[in-house]
Amino acid sequence: MSFLGVEQSLSGRRWVGPSADVERATEMLVQQAGLPRAVCQVLARRGVPAMEAPGFLDPKLKELLPDPRAMKDMEAAATRFLAAVRAKQRIAVFADYDVDGGSSAALLLVWLRQMGLQATLYVPDRIDEGYGPNVPAMQDLAARHDLIICVDCGTLSHEPIAAAKGADVIVLDHHLGGETLPDCAAVVNPNRQDESGDLGYLCAAGVVFLMLVEAGRQLREAGVTGPDLISLLDLVALATVADVAPLIGANRALVRQGLKVMAQRQRPGLVALSDVARMDSAPNSYHLGFLLGPRVNAGGRIGQADLGARLLSTESPHEAEALSQRLDELNTERRDIENAVRAAAMEQAEVRGLDAPLVWAAGEGWHPGVVGIVASRLKEAANRPAIVIGFDGDEGKGSGRSVSGVDLGASIQRLAAEGLLVKGGGHKMAAGLTVMRDQLEPAMARLSELLAKQGAGDSGPADLKLDGTLMPGAATVDLIEQIEKAGPFGASAPAPRYALPDLQVRFAKRVGESHLKLSLSDGVGAGLDAIAFGAFDGPMGEKLSNHGGARFHFAGRLEVNTWGGRQSVQLRLEDAAEAN
Repeated sequence: MSFLGVEQSLSGRRWVGPSADVERATEMLVQQAGLPRAVCQVLARRGVPAMEAPGFLDPKLKELLPDPRAMKDMEAAATRFLAAVRAKQRIAVFADYDVDGGSSAALLLVWLRQMGLQATLYVPDRIDEGYGPNVPAMQDLAARHDLIICVDCGTLSHEPIAAAKGADVIVLDHHLGGETLPDCAAVVNPNRQDESGDLGYLCAAGVVFLMLVEAGRQLREAGVTGPDLISLLDLVALATVADVAPLIGANRALVRQGLKVMAQRQRPGLVALSDVARMDSAPNSYHLGFLLGPRVNAGGRIGQADLGARLLSTESPHEAEALSQRLDELNTERRDIENAVRAAAMEQAEVRGLDAPLVWAAGEGWHPGVVGIVASRLKEAANRPAIVIGFDGDEGKGSGRSVSGVDLGASIQRLAAEGLLVKGGGHKMAAGLTVMRDQLEPAMARLSELLAKQGAGDSGPADLKLDGTLMPGAATVDLIEQIEKAGPFGASAPAPRYALPDLQVRFAKRVGESHLKLSLSDGVGAGLDAIAFGAFDGPMGEKLSNHGGARFHFAGRLEVNTWGGRQSVQLRLEDAAEAN
């Protein structure tokens, strides 16, 4: 049964409220835990009983952090790493060009610097070299270094790692592993096929951090004090949120503690980037995912691949300021490129149809740095796994994003094994691929078939799940602060979404190209400001702008808006429906 009777909202979605079981669990939590109802609603949705509520609301790293040695090769990796440190060997860090790769590299570079060593940073160019280790780069690094550490990549790089003659190689990764592993000193990856998968939710920076925890343990056993690991958690938090890793288990504690570290503004790169992004409040997971993450990613997408890792690892405020400015400029350029590709991809996908198990688009000259973001937009529009591919001649490089319950990475890997792709891999929710033009149609047809077997394409536009109703007068800064105690919110842990029923639009103004600023009222004195990003990309913008005095139900998430030192509540509007 639909919530508030909304079977089809302005975005075409049905609204669904909390189940009877969640409602009962909420009431029980209110009575037994004595917590505010809004907090209990979040706990009930996450299946947290009253006796576990205190621990959930105050996650402790020492209680949730797994034993690093639970992962295969971890002890060997840390031992070889420390041997290089003690012997002052030449160390190179080969990193992926995204936020997770940059943060992972920065973790190692900062830790090694504090131990008196300067490591070489190598980040491949997205266009010229592509993802992961390649033979020429590994040969060159091996000629000049004793140890190469591959972070956020390397698990499938058998040939490039074999080419690193004369150097040892350690892989610290989280992408899906194949049937065999590269022949090297250690491959630490919770998503190896011979792992249990219990820690499969970690991003690469989480794996690197655990390796440093193990290294610290080995140092202590030798009577040596290593660097302060807690001070590095801001980098782990950034990577975890920006890489859309599930905020469950140890990730909750890593992000919660990392946000506290970030708020101390001790890392020059993050201080400069926060200022460029005009962050004027304490950092939260939204800031990491939508303000900082895209800027760190911009270098790897359309600029110089190592800018993000250099920013995150620098000790110089002056260098941090220059790098942040450059990344901010690149992020603006990235948005312009993305908008052009998105329009073309959406048009193509709509002609092909948005109701198949797979939504895909391919085009000549589409920048490989934005195809992943555009795939994410297609996925959101169709509630289907999506692939977007940019061709340069006969070779196309693409990126995909999946929906909950559909393992895209495994299907892409199978396509590569069947010979339909040049290469491909990833994890459940995201994957990358390289395909030849003459194999494009058969590859996409086969991928659609594999995804259909997992249930892709069975549903229409995603139901909008709501946690309850709220009136404007109850939306206070205090309420938001109470709700935040149940965070951090992000992947697999969405922030509560409320319906605000039967409100008037007092004021509506278009902001930028496609956003809408609103002032809402209940008609009896209480009001609330709202912002709807991308409202004019669909019917909601026009409908609410030309409301004609009609009343609407509104759905979205509450946030604190800080302006000029003053705090107010704002609704981040996601959907609306006419109130009958």
